[in-house]
Amino acid sequence: VFVVAWEALVRLLDVPPFILRAPSQIARALADSPDVYLDAALVTARHTLVGLTISLLAAVVVGGVLAASRLLEEAAQPVLVLILVTPWVAYFTSIVIWLDGGDASAYFLVAFVTFPGFTFAMVAGFRSADANARELFTSVDAGRWEVLWRLRMPSALPTLFAAARFNVGLGLAAAYFAEGGNLTNDGLGAIGVRAINFNDGDVLWAAIVTTALLGVALLMMLTVAERLVLSWHVSQRSA
Repeated sequence: VFVVAWEALVRLLDVPPFILRAPSQIARALADSPDVYLDAALVTARHTLVGLTISLLAAVVVGGVLAASRLLEEAAQPVLVLILVTPWVAYFTSIVIWLDGGDASAYFLVAFVTFPGFTFAMVAGFRSADANARELFTSVDAGRWEVLWRLRMPSALPTLFAAARFNVGLGLAAAYFAEGGNLTNDGLGAIGVRAINFNDGDVLWAAIVTTALLGVALLMMLTVAERLVLSWHVSQRSA
């Protein structure tokens, strides 16, 4: 219904092509060179997933430290918020120069901008562990690693998956942006920048739609992973 309404809107209102392309035009652009968009989507997916993995691993470590100290958490919050609110365009050129462009700059940007969300989720999740369960672990003299792995980490998983849904979109946008300025010709972002430079709206919208479809695929993968990992949690139980 959405696609049909989109097509009808463009044709009935005679929307200028430099403002919006019809889905049929975008489909033709995709059909002309599907391998190009598929290869670019795989590059963008790699940039997104690697960056998110780095961000998640770092957030687990930092979140565990911040959850154990209210003072450190309050000291770190302004820095994390600053990362969230500062536009990428303000500092990405410095990242490219620092890392000599290429994949490294894309990985870094994705990991950098998604790190605060994962960290906030980890801190909230670690602290949401049931108080009675903590007392039980203390009564049997459980070690810190056992408490972390068997109690705090499972308690953090629901908030972690909630943050991951947001970070998938944020990371994908960061990867697209990075590919447009990391001095390479790989990825959907690079296709989008070339299309803008050559005033090729069909290719630009084909890259945009491919990026959207990639985001849907990543979110579907995340949903499946959430149902498998949290099969024991009340949020995954049927009515």
